[in-house]
Amino acid sequence: MMIFKNCTFYNEFFEKEFGDIEIENGKIKQIGILGEGRDMSGLTLIPGFVDVHIHGCGGGDSSDASAESLDKITKELARHGVTSFCPTSMTLPKDRLLDIVKTIAEFKSSGSKIAGINLEGPFIAMSKKGAQNGEYVRGGTIEEFDELMAASNNMVKLITIAPEAFDSKEFIEYVSRKAAVSIGHSAANSEECKKAIDLGVHHATHLYNAMTPMTHREAGIVGTALDSDITCELICDGGHICPAVLRNTFKMLGEDRAVVISDSMRGAGLGEGAFELGGQQVFVEKNGKYAVLADGTIAASISNLHTEFKNLIEYGIDFKAALKACTINPARVIRADDEIGSIAVGKCADLVFLDENLDIKEVYINGISA
Repeated sequence: MMIFKNCTFYNEFFEKEFGDIEIENGKIKQIGILGEGRDMSGLTLIPGFVDVHIHGCGGGDSSDASAESLDKITKELARHGVTSFCPTSMTLPKDRLLDIVKTIAEFKSSGSKIAGINLEGPFIAMSKKGAQNGEYVRGGTIEEFDELMAASNNMVKLITIAPEAFDSKEFIEYVSRKAAVSIGHSAANSEECKKAIDLGVHHATHLYNAMTPMTHREAGIVGTALDSDITCELICDGGHICPAVLRNTFKMLGEDRAVVISDSMRGAGLGEGAFELGGQQVFVEKNGKYAVLADGTIAASISNLHTEFKNLIEYGIDFKAALKACTINPARVIRADDEIGSIAVGKCADLVFLDENLDIKEVYINGISA
């Protein structure tokens, strides 16, 4: 049992509050004016960040199908206040994907918690594959999804598809009952996107990137997603989406539909160099904001949610909206918001203490110092 005294924190409604927080057995037991404990005056307490779309960082990649790589990722994320995440695979052969999800399902984390698995592909559009390996792009089948779900011990929480790239009606209707289906790496027009949303798609993968843009005569995926009630991922590293567009996007999405992701790869946190991503070589240049393929195509981010949260505040995004986009909103996407994503009695004690500059001072995962 542990009590944090004199906390300035953001409660389950993301309003600023002052009080004490008692932790017991990894959960938040009480919030109020309590007994003796550790004085946390001068710090701001927020819920741990939740990254539902991340390939890797710190030298590890989810697609390595390696416990050693996952350990590198979980420890690096914990340093940056990311207390829960979804290891994210790439477009790869089925046997590789089966190995990846089995390895993740069996892994015991000593850092950031694995809240589920994100399959970014392989059921995407060749014309919007981005940094994905086109050799393994294929049409989606319920059979392959079920194999992956079974191998993962039902840990698949999110999957990206291009609904126009295959006969996806039955796939979306079936899979959306078991996991969140996201539209992305797709060349769908607005009509095709709207149909997919009506069938059960309720998320968009890294909005603006690898999808049809919004123009004044054709809404594309971007405009259709913004005009709907689905959640939308945003990479807020300052390179994938410019600040002015982010400000406009938050205005349209409101405080409940924006989901900040890192989409980072193994080079995140390691500086410049050459790295591997999905079987392809990618490069991080000195002072680069993201990784690129040899031809200059953006491959992945090298950021993290804490940095992106600070970026959003710097760009003028409302504090409450930015915080929800990094915590409770992603938790809702993977249907884990009853356990993580906010500070409330009964929830996991995943806590991040910030100083006056919003820099991280302490991180707790299930009530244990990370």
